[in-house]
Amino acid sequence: MASSMNVLVIGSGGREHALALGLAASPGVNRVFVAPGNGGTASPDGRIANIEISDFDALADFAIKNNVGLVVPGPEQPLADGITAVFKKGIPKIMLLRSDNSLVGLPVFGPSAAAAKIEASKAFAKDFMTRHQIPTAAYRIFTSFADAESYVKKTYKGGDFVIKASGLAAGKGVLLPSTIEEAVADLKAIMVDAEFGAAGNEVVIEERLFGEEVSVLTFTDGYTVIQCPGAQDHKRVNEGDEGPNTGGMGAYAPAPIYTAVLQEEVQRMILVPTVNGLRREGTPFVGCLYAGLILTATGPKVIEFNCRFGDPETQVVIPLLEATPGLAAICKAAAEGCLDSVEVRFKDAYAAAVVCVAGGYPGSYKKGHEITLGTAPTDVSIIHAGTKSSSGRLLTNGGRILAVTAVAKTLQDAIRTAVDNVRLVKFEGMHFRRDIGFRALSLLSENSQKNGFTYADAGVSIDAGNLLVEKIKSTVKATRRAGADAEIGGFGGVFDIAAAGYGGDTLLVSGTDGVGTKLKIAHLVGKHDTIGIDLVAMSVNDVLVQGAEPLFFLDYYGCSKLEVDVARQVVAGIAEGCLQSNCALIGGETAEMPGMYQPGDYDLAGFVVGAVARHQLLPRIDFVSPETDVVLGLPSSGVHSNGYSLVRKIVGASGLSYSSTCPWSRSTTLGDALLTPTKIYVKELLPVVRRGLVKALSHITGGGFTDNIPRCLPKDVGVELDASSYALPEVFKWLKKQGNISDSELARTFNCGIGMVLIVDKAYVNEIFRLVSELGGGPVVMLGRCTRVAVDCDDNDRVKILNADKAWN
Repeated sequence: MASSMNVLVIGSGGREHALALGLAASPGVNRVFVAPGNGGTASPDGRIANIEISDFDALADFAIKNNVGLVVPGPEQPLADGITAVFKKGIPKIMLLRSDNSLVGLPVFGPSAAAAKIEASKAFAKDFMTRHQIPTAAYRIFTSFADAESYVKKTYKGGDFVIKASGLAAGKGVLLPSTIEEAVADLKAIMVDAEFGAAGNEVVIEERLFGEEVSVLTFTDGYTVIQCPGAQDHKRVNEGDEGPNTGGMGAYAPAPIYTAVLQEEVQRMILVPTVNGLRREGTPFVGCLYAGLILTATGPKVIEFNCRFGDPETQVVIPLLEATPGLAAICKAAAEGCLDSVEVRFKDAYAAAVVCVAGGYPGSYKKGHEITLGTAPTDVSIIHAGTKSSSGRLLTNGGRILAVTAVAKTLQDAIRTAVDNVRLVKFEGMHFRRDIGFRALSLLSENSQKNGFTYADAGVSIDAGNLLVEKIKSTVKATRRAGADAEIGGFGGVFDIAAAGYGGDTLLVSGTDGVGTKLKIAHLVGKHDTIGIDLVAMSVNDVLVQGAEPLFFLDYYGCSKLEVDVARQVVAGIAEGCLQSNCALIGGETAEMPGMYQPGDYDLAGFVVGAVARHQLLPRIDFVSPETDVVLGLPSSGVHSNGYSLVRKIVGASGLSYSSTCPWSRSTTLGDALLTPTKIYVKELLPVVRRGLVKALSHITGGGFTDNIPRCLPKDVGVELDASSYALPEVFKWLKKQGNISDSELARTFNCGIGMVLIVDKAYVNEIFRLVSELGGGPVVMLGRCTRVAVDCDDNDRVKILNADKAWN
């Protein structure tokens, strides 16, 4: 950082005083100006000074005249109003001449107005999180009071949902009604009576989440994201977390409940996707991205995002920064897009803050009471918020007056020191809480009294596994069929083959498979509700090839940490695949194995058992004849589940991301298009097979036409396929062109638009066309014919593809 610069902080609260203190202590900072500041921000030595300017243009003029090298807006409102643009490019006279004669604006540690919508519009934030698969509560958005009232009455019962004014409402726009009647009154107050003004023109109604809350403040330049120690605050005005909500009665950091494992999960699942998503949508976020999280039984979820430092969390996080490189260097590096060039370090210590508030707060209270302050020891700071200086006296000027912050080696000492030093503060009617951090202290006490490690300590949650079982029971139950009730939770699954109509000379056919590296795309995209269909499809299509009816299915789900919501989505897809194939899901294994998988990753495997009467077993190789038999094809739904290692390589070389618009289908993303689930052929083919109309089937999986079709033919029989008999799907055209794939490589890697091949007597072709159509399948493609080949020829000679040079290019 350049030596000797001044910094401008915008705001007047405790957050801004804490920022000013941190910036003034930074190497290379001469003076800190606070606009407008409060009664305590200005320091006796003049290094921190208040300026009575609020107009954006006037602030910009002041900055250029006073050697300001960094601007740090504190509150959300100026950011939402576009103050960043004013300093960066809005006023020609503020443009600075670089050594290379290029003009630049002042560095601002704060997002643009567009990026600040992550806080300024809760509706925008919720939709953004949905687009980028960032875990949050289920929600609906309303602009009509009548519609919102009707939705609440139909959906909830009271105490199980939250109402939020979408716009900025000075921290007061979140309501937790305990009854439907209360909810209707709240909605009326917001949407009809305009209690919060324009902020309530749009409301978000979302499910209420339960768990410990954590505030995670970060530094980001739009690419790099660095977390501050997780903090917890106390919103309720009275001890024991009783009484009405406030702006915050105290805070502490690091919060013991926010473990290193959780920190990694939040970085991967929430913070990085948020920063990347904002950048990719054209609104890069620079500044402090604040994630308000709740630690639910199924993992951390976002309650809200803020576009600035939190209050009172800033008062405990900033004092934990190491002296070098200092807050100013960090903020300036982020503002200039090079946050990765500085090492952000925090002390091995804890901080606690106790907020002193006016009597009556958060209700009505009086201002103008004189404040007297004692001298604080070196490990204690008195941070001003609602104070003002008048005629040499310090007076109360708000609800939250100031905070006493202490730093110590242990959380217990930090809290005790902060509470003890509240005695330094005196004003009429003063109220504060003495139990700041009581939940954290209780947790630390419990941990210290543990006699030994538990399974949970090793990263395996039996409770999460049990919760998953409860969440999927109804989904699994929906797959019941004759022979199985699809009840789960026991030691083994039972299937009654006689009840399914099988007896006598019946053969069982089994199959097992996974979904390959298509799973990697599901991980990257965060879409988990269709990959289970692929898992079922790959196995049931294989047993169908033997002429068998799939009867029951079992799955394996392995992961590092069980994320219940993700696993539930996967199982929902598996159940859907079972429904499509009339196959009962009778059990499975969920394995939580820390260290075996990367955090956030999971793997899948499936196992199916089918049944077929011996005389209907396929293939009937002895009956296949080149003189009479033709080759039919049934369309695939896309790439299915093979060849994805090559697909991913092509996408990586294309310059596109999985969130990019799909090149062959502009209505969806590339990731969603590539995750189109594998087609299941059971319902359209099993009746045809049972009529004896098919001699052999080939499921076109890995190996394409070239490797799969010979598996169902006699050694002296091959096929000729006409590539012009159907249209090559657009996805394969794009892959072929983008990857410069040869015709032969395409045919031996992908299904090329045909997922199932039938070898049939040409006399039955019309009947098969009719039956498949009546069963809702097809359209059937007349793909080619069987041919006589040498017994020892290779697969390329056994599978001849004609007209590919024209049809596929």
